[in-house]
Amino acid sequence: MSHAGAASQKPARNQKTSPHGSSYRSMKEIHIDEEVKIAVNLSLEGFRYSDQKEMTFPSSLTSTERAFIHRMAQSLGYISKSKGKGQDRFLTIRKKDGSDKPHLIIPLTLSHHSVYLIRCLLQRFPISKRERTDVQPTNKSGMSVAAEPENSYDRNRASGRLNNGIPMVPQRTVPSELDNFRHSLPVYEHKEEIVQLIRENKVVLVVGETGSGKTTQIPQFLLDDCSKNGEPCRIFCTQPRRLAAIAVAERVSAERGEHVGQTVGYHIRLESRVSPKTLLTFCTSGVFLRTLMAGDASLTTVTHVIVDEVHERDGLTDFLLTKMRDLLQKIPTLKLILSSAALDVDLFLQYFGSCPVIHLKGRQFEVKELFLEDILRLTDYNSMDIGKYKEETQTSMKSTTSSTSFSNINVNKNGTEPLEPWLLKEMDSCISSIFLNEDQDAFIQLFNLIINESVNVDYAHRETGTTPLMAAAGRGFITQMEQLLCMGADINKKASNGWTASDFAKHFEQTNAVDLLKSSIPLGEVTNVDELALVQRGTAEISTDEHELLKLYHHKFDDQWVDLDLIMDLLHNICSTTSDGAVLIFLPGYDEIVALRDRILYDDKRFFIHSDRYQVFTLHSDMQTLDQKKAMKTSPPGVRKIILSTNIAETSITINDVVFVIDSGKVKEKSFDPLSHVSMLKTVWISKASSLQRKGRAGRCRPGICFHLFSRLRFNNMLEFQVPQLLRMPLQELCLQTKLLAPTSCPVAEFLSKAPQPPPAHAVRYAVQMLKIIDAMDQHEDLTDLGYHLADLPVDPHLGKMVLCGVVLKCLDPILTIACTLAYRDPFILPTQSSQKRAALQCRQRFTSSTFSDHMALLRAFQAWQRARSGGWERSFCEKNFLSQATMDMILGMRTQLLGQLRAIGFVRARGGSDIRDVNLNSENWAVVKAALVAGMYPNLAHIDLGTSLCSSNKEKKIHFHPTSILSQVQLKNGTNKSAQALPTDWLIYDEMSRGHRMAHVRCCSIVTAITVAIFGGSAKLPSSALHEPASQRAAECQRDDSSDSETEDLSEMRIDDWIVFQLDSEAAGLVFELRQKWQNLFMKRIRCPSKPWSQQDETIIQTLVSVLGAEEQRAGLHQPPGIGQRPRPMSSEEGLKTSMKSSNNSPRPATSTTNDKY
Repeated sequence: MSHAGAASQKPARNQKTSPHGSSYRSMKEIHIDEEVKIAVNLSLEGFRYSDQKEMTFPSSLTSTERAFIHRMAQSLGYISKSKGKGQDRFLTIRKKDGSDKPHLIIPLTLSHHSVYLIRCLLQRFPISKRERTDVQPTNKSGMSVAAEPENSYDRNRASGRLNNGIPMVPQRTVPSELDNFRHSLPVYEHKEEIVQLIRENKVVLVVGETGSGKTTQIPQFLLDDCSKNGEPCRIFCTQPRRLAAIAVAERVSAERGEHVGQTVGYHIRLESRVSPKTLLTFCTSGVFLRTLMAGDASLTTVTHVIVDEVHERDGLTDFLLTKMRDLLQKIPTLKLILSSAALDVDLFLQYFGSCPVIHLKGRQFEVKELFLEDILRLTDYNSMDIGKYKEETQTSMKSTTSSTSFSNINVNKNGTEPLEPWLLKEMDSCISSIFLNEDQDAFIQLFNLIINESVNVDYAHRETGTTPLMAAAGRGFITQMEQLLCMGADINKKASNGWTASDFAKHFEQTNAVDLLKSSIPLGEVTNVDELALVQRGTAEISTDEHELLKLYHHKFDDQWVDLDLIMDLLHNICSTTSDGAVLIFLPGYDEIVALRDRILYDDKRFFIHSDRYQVFTLHSDMQTLDQKKAMKTSPPGVRKIILSTNIAETSITINDVVFVIDSGKVKEKSFDPLSHVSMLKTVWISKASSLQRKGRAGRCRPGICFHLFSRLRFNNMLEFQVPQLLRMPLQELCLQTKLLAPTSCPVAEFLSKAPQPPPAHAVRYAVQMLKIIDAMDQHEDLTDLGYHLADLPVDPHLGKMVLCGVVLKCLDPILTIACTLAYRDPFILPTQSSQKRAALQCRQRFTSSTFSDHMALLRAFQAWQRARSGGWERSFCEKNFLSQATMDMILGMRTQLLGQLRAIGFVRARGGSDIRDVNLNSENWAVVKAALVAGMYPNLAHIDLGTSLCSSNKEKKIHFHPTSILSQVQLKNGTNKSAQALPTDWLIYDEMSRGHRMAHVRCCSIVTAITVAIFGGSAKLPSSALHEPASQRAAECQRDDSSDSETEDLSEMRIDDWIVFQLDSEAAGLVFELRQKWQNLFMKRIRCPSKPWSQQDETIIQTLVSVLGAEEQRAGLHQPPGIGQRPRPMSSEEGLKTSMKSSNNSPRPATSTTNDKY
């Protein structure tokens, strides 16, 4: 719907706009019952995090249900296929594996000039036997010299770590005007109890509701207690986000009547406010991790470590807890406090052993909860359509056979459909195996039958009457009991002998099972229980009218999306029935935020004609916005504040005057599939813990209401907690850090298996394999010289390798800018006006200088910003070019830090060889810069078949460019070859591959030449067999008659990896292979001894590479832009710190939930 056409009236439901991109608008909506969606999601979620490779759904599916499963499977990158007809039609999904990997044999030709240049180099400096040997794979342990104990590797040089300090007795606090507020907090009543428990135990768990004061007060309790008793202390408190660390430090300092940096300080990436007197430091998880990398001794002077917001379960926090558990055994004086509003107590009690748990009540007012069925009635949702829907349903039922449907799945419902004989036999067998043989594996088949074959969750064994819940209770299978209860198992059902599940548990002395059953409310038992209690427990039975209303809603709306129409109706209802109170609306992402904002301000007549009555703020980590601080201020009288936010407002930002919360129930969640090597940013349902957090945002100043846009049924089947990030993130960086944190003899997989919830074994194997591919580890999992340096650099391993290649290729400055940008975030912002999107893309394209490179756009934008900054007009420059000022400031500070680290480890020297001028001799040459990009980004390569216009990678047969990539402008449209042929070469590198619904997209791409891939792609150590004669040519030679005088082209193949094989004439193949060996030897030598003077051969190798790469770029018709080597004005480390601190004070601080924000 265009804004112009909708300005005068409310959008009609049957003309609903989609908040998503064009690729989503073209997708057909699929409407099926909510129970089916929940069951399918549960099945796919279990399949996703299991080691299963294949799963089959039953033949009872309708065509619409099959279509839904196909779409869900495709969105997760699985292969789905339906086979058979009628009642024998089954749907199977499977994960992609190596058998799906394509294979490329690509012709490679060199210009005569390039062949001449390489030949001249090799004639002057022939490759030696040692050079050949050094780049050959070996099974011998490659333990680096740096890895030997007491040798050259200095753990204390790790950058970005907390300062050394000694415990001291805190000074007594001076009276403050905030004392009364502190004393009014709920946590203050438990002060003595908390201090005593921490004193007597090594680990304490604190579960405090929102507003209890746990984050700001518990560290102060410790300071006050140590001051009172004259005991020295030193406390670190980790926060999951930069913004939170700063805000909490400022608040605690104010409460103690001090300035930040005295007793209380903070330390985040590129910014710290601490002094020798600082005893309480708030820091991000990343800073604390780098402190631990300096060795176990780094915490010997620390008395307390507080890990806050543990429920978020980000990858770094779980990783830190793994190390902290070991350190608690080694450092007797160290105390650990875990704090959260929604802590998984059982998990952490099991992980840390017996430790006390403190429960704190919140300070907030009562918050009433309404769910989807309540909201539909409240907004009078299409009541006139219910009769029409019933007529359609009855007509449909008459016209179809009454076969068992997948929609009869038992998800908290009871069904009594007759079962086929084979199902009866299978269910009896499963229950017998569980009860008699204690066979947990039988649950896999049992759950499959319940979910996929419509078997009642309370199925009773035909002879004994035993249900699955009874069998599980009798054998103490707690996890399976919880699953059965979530699916609606009846705890009051009795077996043939009259026993209930609780009786089975008591008879066999399964105390945990007894406790679980006692705490469960049986479904259907609604007598003597008021409605409010049922709502709070999320187990209420709904009325027939509500059930019909929900069925109507799901028949008309696909809840895969967010219903903006319903939100607008609900918002209007709030504004028309109440006089004041801020409204906080949780949405999954940018698209929904902008779409809803446009409706409020421009599209919906109910709002835009009274625009003076509303203030609309947006909170999103990727938006350039000044709204964060404004949103926290109370709005003027008569003006209602409406905040549209992602999950950033769950914990990091508190807005005190919020009275109403509208919870879409969705969140954008990034996950990584190690099988397909694809990152997925998907909109998923939140967990119960997140729902509780969102509810807690209301009622801070007075009683509030939380509107959940999901049913009680959906809530009851949500995960208790979000899937830990450690289970869904790339693990390369953590595996590298593991080698510095774990004992020398401890394998990576063994250390990570000690995490609270260990990552899948295949994910760890993939990460270790990737580190071996980029030569950070040898075949025995020992760190190489390169691996130690990469662990030292505060960026991802592949970006670290890119930077080091930039040093050796002498093009450091542009590589430094690109690497820091990729490590942090894209500086180009998402415009808040839809009409500005095209202008923003054109702006990005203008910065590329016709190079077919997104990396060039990042570099040019930063350089132009630098020039604007020197003139003092950087803010207007950013506004004009859709750039984030705060992000640019951060990139500048990261460059300073990274350059300082390169100086510290000897790669950049103050003067002479390898000084700042020497390492930038080739910075003006874009072909050389791209060579460093290829070396670092490998294996993120894609090939474009110019004949078929298909872009493919080693894992995906068809990929597309992300809409933000400038290459999307020449993307293959309508399957024509014209746009593909417009590209000068058939190779490109990319930063990340992500999956939307059906399509895999690559973002931040650059076109590169084949020779660049041949020399800089792949592992440093290729076997001599990598250069060989093609099999077809060998066969032809065998068959050729000796007397034949026919001539055939003498070809060779050069195998870079299992996917990329180049075919070229034998002489050129030999030259390219030896030039590659020369480069790899030079790179390894510089990594091993970075401060060693350059030899004449070293210089000649670089000169030859520069000439060959430039010649092949020119031959391909690629443009060489001027000025890319322009370096920023040199900054001292002190100036860099001042710049970063100035930007943090004067610019909006980005706050995200990505790993980059943990530092």
